[in-house]
Amino acid sequence: MPHCSALCVYLLTFLSPVGTLLTEEVEVLVFLPQNNSYPFSHTRVAPAILYAQRRLGAAEGQYSGFRFNVHFEDSDCMNDALFALVDRSCGRKPDLILGPVCEYEAAAVVRLASHWDIPVISAGALAAGFGDKQGEYSHLTRISPSHVKMAETFAEMFEHFKWRSALLVYEDDKVERNCYFTLEGVYHLTADFSIKTYAFPQEQRLDTDDLLQKIVDTEVVIMCMGADRIREIMLAAHRRQMTNGNYIFFNIELFNASFYGNGSWKRGDKYDNDARQAYASLNTLTLLRTVKPEFENFSMEIKKSIEKAEYQDCKDCGSVNMFVEGFHDAVLLYAMALHDAMKNGFSKKNGTEIISHMWNRTFEGIAGQVSMDANGDRNGDFSLMAMTNVEAGTYEVVANYYGANGTFQLLPAFNTDHFTLRGIHLPRPDIAEKSCGLGVSALTGVIVGAVLGTALLIAFFFFRKNYKITIVRRTHSEECDNGKHRQLREDSIRSNFSAA
Repeated sequence: MPHCSALCVYLLTFLSPVGTLLTEEVEVLVFLPQNNSYPFSHTRVAPAILYAQRRLGAAEGQYSGFRFNVHFEDSDCMNDALFALVDRSCGRKPDLILGPVCEYEAAAVVRLASHWDIPVISAGALAAGFGDKQGEYSHLTRISPSHVKMAETFAEMFEHFKWRSALLVYEDDKVERNCYFTLEGVYHLTADFSIKTYAFPQEQRLDTDDLLQKIVDTEVVIMCMGADRIREIMLAAHRRQMTNGNYIFFNIELFNASFYGNGSWKRGDKYDNDARQAYASLNTLTLLRTVKPEFENFSMEIKKSIEKAEYQDCKDCGSVNMFVEGFHDAVLLYAMALHDAMKNGFSKKNGTEIISHMWNRTFEGIAGQVSMDANGDRNGDFSLMAMTNVEAGTYEVVANYYGANGTFQLLPAFNTDHFTLRGIHLPRPDIAEKSCGLGVSALTGVIVGAVLGTALLIAFFFFRKNYKITIVRRTHSEECDNGKHRQLREDSIRSNFSAA
């Protein structure tokens, strides 16, 4: 029966006069949370999806024959989306699923949709585990850059500046684990370097003394946490004189928030002056912002739409972030892929075929060019921000990274010295190296030799014992890492990062 329907579409397409408009009704199921504390809430994102729907339906447009019937369902970042998908599918399965964003909720939905041959496009599901498209995540297309794509920026900087070690510091809520997944991408892509991790529970007090002690033996500190915690750490580091160029500090902020360019160090308290000086050593990685005129019009329309609705609990919902952009572009990408698939004789029910036309293609999105790789993941463009005026405490974009071709663009404000370590970070010398300068006389040499000989025998005994333990632990760790990319479980992610 599927072959028959495909043949009918093929005949209608190729036996019709040239230029005949392709028509189709598409059932779209969208999962967005009603809770406006999420930057991808229904209030924020729904206007962008409806904007794309109207844009495609414009008269004489190439895709004006497509009618998108959009249905919104609540997403609680737990199980609501999965239950809603199952309930709706008892009657009529959707042709396209947009979302969910949260990792654990997306994992369940994508597994089921892949089994049913339904394309899923999300501006979330950014964890490294979703990069395995050979199995249960085969139908997932990620329209926003994943955390691994973001980590490419750090990998390039490590190579360029010859950094060798880093401490990844993150706030872990143990529920959605956004910062965990963010730095997981960095951990996996910088595996050739000396990488350590430091996690602290979101609800507990941060022990800055303990954290700073962990920083001593490293070069680069990459952080993911709330703005207040960032300030707390930077102030503590400044008091320890660790912001003088001996360490490079980074913060990851991926939601195109504007406050990092306007002095997030400022709180109006007695610590503002110290915070401003401390933040001179803090660099921020964020998504590349666009100045495309069409994007400005889009932003204005979204803002007007939300203001007209008069939402009382969402004062900042009018700002456009990567989720708003992404879900808009998701509708465009699907329309193009469906059009190409139908021209080749397939129908909207051939999910696998439609997906093949979404991957490995470039198109013009609302904020600029969108480049999808061969694995169905968007190549990311990122900006590096640094404080360029310490007196004023203001930030500028000093470099841009373009993921499609893996290149760094250094802007006029870029200062190489700012990213060059001033201190000498050498690995701690071992016992053998320390003993080289001991012999000042023959008698001393004999005595020292005897002592060292005894010490070496004892060390050798313990080394054998500990070496065996290390090998066993490493083998177990590698097994976990291999399983990591095969399956993203709701209860945990298998990775070296989680055990670090």
